Amino acid sequence: MGALERSAVPAPAPYLRIAAELRARIASGELRAGERIPSTRRITQEWGVAMATATKALAVLRQEGLVRAVPGVGTVVAAPGGSPDHPARTSRRNGARNSARNGESVLTRERVVRTAVGIADAQGAAALSMRAVAAGLGVSTMALYRYVPGKNELVALMADAVFGEVEPPAGAPAGWHGRLEAAARLQWALYRRHPWLAKAVSFTRPPLPGNALAFMEWMAAPVRERVTDASELLHITVTVAGYVRGVAVNLEDDVDAMGERPGEILRGGGRPAGSRIATRPDIDLDSVFTFGLARLLDGLAPLFEGCASGS
Repeated sequence: MGALERSAVPAPAPYLRIAAELRARIASGELRAGERIPSTRRITQEWGVAMATATKALAVLRQEGLVRAVPGVGTVVAAPGGSPDHPARTSRRNGARNSARNGESVLTRERVVRTAVGIADAQGAAALSMRAVAAGLGVSTMALYRYVPGKNELVALMADAVFGEVEPPAGAPAGWHGRLEAAARLQWALYRRHPWLAKAVSFTRPPLPGNALAFMEWMAAPVRERVTDASELLHITVTVAGYVRGVAVNLEDDVDAMGERPGEILRGGGRPAGSRIATRPDIDLDSVFTFGLARLLDGLAPLFEGCASGS
């Protein structure tokens, strides 16, 4: 009977099992204070779980006070001294002291956005929440709403902030072809630094973040000198920017999260055409981006035929 009773006990949820294993690593000293713990992407690969499960596992450790988010670094082991057995009670007891020490009074929208970007960069968009940002700043979740109305507005501010990182080179090409290519490569590099960004911004659905709009204006300047039709000008710039974004949407999910290369997918399909393609060297998103960009710009060239050379 005892054996039957034991067998009837359900196994812990996957996220609790992962949290327990990470907790054990921290307790044993394998993961020490200040060291990065596995990111959500690493957890999905190591334990074979979904991104949402990995996010919940880290959330458990964060609520217990065992880990904390550090902007620009990721999630690290917190310094000892908290009481993980009673996180809610500890939070209430220390709330006022934490607010004073960590500075709810010195919070700014910029700090909130910068912390959110750091979390999304390190752990992926699935890990981003108002609670996670508050934990990273060491303040209450409600304190954030004084600066950002909600998560959607926060993501929009994040997109605007990272597009503000783009600094067009001083010697940027003046011709339409060179400018569009340079803009596409700058945009691609931005998505590479911030894989979550491609899903956070749209060039066909307003409103476009202010810094993204300024980038598009810079991108379109030489085109405007050659193309007088406003609709055609808009379609050219949005097509190029949209192409880059379309490839970049795969950065976080298909490559970083799943760890699967296009060649591996083809080899697993069992189709003759896929087998022939798979015998070629492996491709990656960088090569797909470069190849497609060249074909796209070649396809736009006829629109500029008959104009003075400026490519």
